[in-house]
Amino acid sequence: MVEKGKIKIFKLSFEGKEQILHIYGPGHTFGEVPVFEGKNFPASSMALEKSDIIFLPRHKFVDLITATPGLGMNLLADLSKRLREFTIQIENLSLKEVPARLAAYILTLSKEQKNKKQVILPISKAQLSNLIGTTPETVSRIFKKMMASSYIEVQTKTILIKDLEGLLELSESGSLS
Repeated sequence: MVEKGKIKIFKLSFEGKEQILHIYGPGHTFGEVPVFEGKNFPASSMALEKSDIIFLPRHKFVDLITATPGLGMNLLADLSKRLREFTIQIENLSLKEVPARLAAYILTLSKEQKNKKQVILPISKAQLSNLIGTTPETVSRIFKKMMASSYIEVQTKTILIKDLEGLLELSESGSLS
């Protein structure tokens, strides 16, 4: 469990291309697969900033879940939520164009940060490009086009949302003029 900081969960291809799967902050758990499956964690993790991680050995974790059924239900709910997020991520990466993926990510941040007017990028633009399956240059080009179309304004890590409806439409259509 992440107690403090930010952890990146990712996969690397044989060629060294990185695909970020998740970025977790305080209160989020990761690495549960070995507890239930008994195999290694199917991805890699790395701290993006100074972080404190709480580790529970498998047997203690299983004992805790057995003794606290509510914890098991909460864990199932969290894993179900992640499965839904993976389904959306696969859909985005395989079926949507990059502008739609970037717009969808901004909208997701807006929901998470509970702010419809602006969001703060929690990761670098290079990490963002790995998260949405493209290159940093492409992210920069799309940000410029989104600004030219008056959807957003980018100020370093702050993104001002100027046209929420336009961003919603872009996240579906993927069409940037």
